[in-house]
Amino acid sequence: MGDKAHAHPGAAGGVPAAGHPSAVRNVVLVGPSGSGKTTLVEALALTAGAVNRAGRVEDGATVSDYDEIEQRRRRSVQLSLVPVAWDGCRINLLDTPGYADFVGELRAGLRAADAALFVVSAAQDAASVAATTRAAWEECALAGTPRAIVVTHLDTARTSFDDMTRICAEAFGGEDPDAVLPLYLPVLGPEGADGHAPLTGLTGLLSRRILDYSSGERAERPPAPDQEEPLRAARDRLIEGIIAESEDESLMDRYLDGEDIDVATLIADLERAVARGSFHPVLTAAPAAEGARQGIGTVELLELITRGFPTPLERTPPVVTTPSGKPRPAPVCDPDGPLVAEVVKTASDPYVGRVSLVRVFSGTLRPDDAVHLCGHGLDATGHAPRPCHEAEIRVGALTSPFGRRQHALDRCVAGDLACVARLGEAETGDTLSPVDDPVLIEPWSTPDPLLPLAVRAHGKADEDKLSQGLARLVAEDPTLRLEQNPDTGQVVLWCLGEAHQEVALERLRSRYGVQVDAEPHRVPLRETLAGPAAGRGRHVKQSGGHGQFAICEIEVEPLPPGSGIEFVDKVVGGAVPRQFVPSVEKGVRAQAARGLAAGHPLVDVRVTLLDGKAHSVDSSDAAFQTAGALALREAASETRIQLLEPVCEVSVLVPDDYVGPVMSDLSGRRGRVVGTEQSPGGRTLVRAEVPEIEVGRYAVDLRSLSHGTGRFDRAYARHEAMPPQVADRVRAERADGSPGA
Repeated sequence: MGDKAHAHPGAAGGVPAAGHPSAVRNVVLVGPSGSGKTTLVEALALTAGAVNRAGRVEDGATVSDYDEIEQRRRRSVQLSLVPVAWDGCRINLLDTPGYADFVGELRAGLRAADAALFVVSAAQDAASVAATTRAAWEECALAGTPRAIVVTHLDTARTSFDDMTRICAEAFGGEDPDAVLPLYLPVLGPEGADGHAPLTGLTGLLSRRILDYSSGERAERPPAPDQEEPLRAARDRLIEGIIAESEDESLMDRYLDGEDIDVATLIADLERAVARGSFHPVLTAAPAAEGARQGIGTVELLELITRGFPTPLERTPPVVTTPSGKPRPAPVCDPDGPLVAEVVKTASDPYVGRVSLVRVFSGTLRPDDAVHLCGHGLDATGHAPRPCHEAEIRVGALTSPFGRRQHALDRCVAGDLACVARLGEAETGDTLSPVDDPVLIEPWSTPDPLLPLAVRAHGKADEDKLSQGLARLVAEDPTLRLEQNPDTGQVVLWCLGEAHQEVALERLRSRYGVQVDAEPHRVPLRETLAGPAAGRGRHVKQSGGHGQFAICEIEVEPLPPGSGIEFVDKVVGGAVPRQFVPSVEKGVRAQAARGLAAGHPLVDVRVTLLDGKAHSVDSSDAAFQTAGALALREAASETRIQLLEPVCEVSVLVPDDYVGPVMSDLSGRRGRVVGTEQSPGGRTLVRAEVPEIEVGRYAVDLRSLSHGTGRFDRAYARHEAMPPQVADRVRAERADGSPGA
């Protein structure tokens, strides 16, 4: 930040454990897909001396994208930690996926970090500052997390640093765009025939010096005369922005009186404003040229991180309670304090098994420590079979990850991050604390997965492994939800999007050796009778020996929605002996559960037993069960069977510009808009009731319709009659053997 030309490289391939929280910086990189986060991490690692040569995403050779799925897709799909050393500090760089389907990994990175670098590409327009990026910015703002912005891809044709700075100020500055200002201006070389102007250096606005990288080495020189005027205007605006955030109220008066404020004073105020999260500097960076040891702007970024971003000591600690929910004092970031740590990510390694990435908030974690493991009640989302899981476990080996490699650690102090192998059955979000004084950290929020994926084992050999593989998947990823649908019999994995689905299936196959087939998701329909009817069930068989004899006569009539199956006994004179009346009811209810037309359960019907016949020898419980089922089937044949479909209450939050298209789309899905209400930030909440069969892929369609800016929630409301033409189509699909609805 002081435009120094020094470097303090870390040991290549491994960074020693921090001795104190003041020597730790935890920084998460946030940005839309394709903005260059992974490439930036690689450039920072090269500048810090953690790697000898920067890898490329296109070659699958970067440190953070080490997973085979990432290398095949050439895109990050999971959170990764790359620690580097700079200026006596251990910097934990947390690289996150930019694609919206993997926002759960982003949320985990935000939880583990104390500051954020928002990476935006100059090659993309304003829409590239995607909804997930803006949501992350707002989340950081609410938590007071310091943020800086890094502009990448400035060497692409038709790009403008000024335009992207303006876009960032509009998107992130809110009511105070002067809180988003550049610290350096890019210096571009001559434009080539292809329209590209290479980034050759930076101009430090506070130091008024050119940092020239054109020779492959970082060198300082004064600006040329024709660069003075644009430099002066940008510098004045930056100084005014810094002074506006200064705690020294006399500084603005001195500046307005024409006093030349000392650069050291400005830098000190800038660092304090950045650490408070009230000022957000804009920087630029580019990968190192072939053979160079430093990327352009990477030294400046590392200086910002070490000098401007806060230490873990300055972070607001998470809320903790006892496992039973009683409030407890917030943990203090003290290596000598009681242990409070959280599993922020869980992964499976084919050689060492489950590996947990842990953030220590208080105390010191050491190998072989006995700790209390406690997790939240996740049974409702398919993550755990118990309301709350607790266990006493022993910590295994501690390591510091660096891509595929793991470097052994002897401890992990408060504020730092480490990987723990074989941490029992730990899941993402679990808390580690002392055995004699356990606590539970408040969970972070994750979006509800709303895109269903029905799966079945490919063969007999996969059936036994399927449940175990799925259980491990949801333990690792809180944004996955597992459901065994009792109505359709399907195993359903709820995901955030199509890419999320593809990665989940790929992990099942490659990581857990489970071959699975995806099948269409079936919506749980119901049947009911449109009008009253009567039926006679006759089950009489004589084939020698003990026979079967049961006859019963029933009446059926529809009931109001939500009534279920009601059975009424009106037999007089003992036509059906008392001991066999429950048998008739059992047979009726069993047939209702199996369905009558399309195999969906029958509901909202009253069945009245009127008469029947019995035989003193051949009548039995089984015979009257069969007769009851036959009577219900005959009654159903005399009236129309109506299909009932589940209807969801859908709440869609979109920017005002998309309200019209969203409402039109909902109407096209047989939805009924029941109201709208204004939300902060120029957004509108649209409430509607939509048949569930019409919103199976709404998570994907809404993202396309709103350019990634919309989100929705859904909840079951009721079952209601399906229109005849839709019901006919569903019956036809059932008759053809298609899974359908």
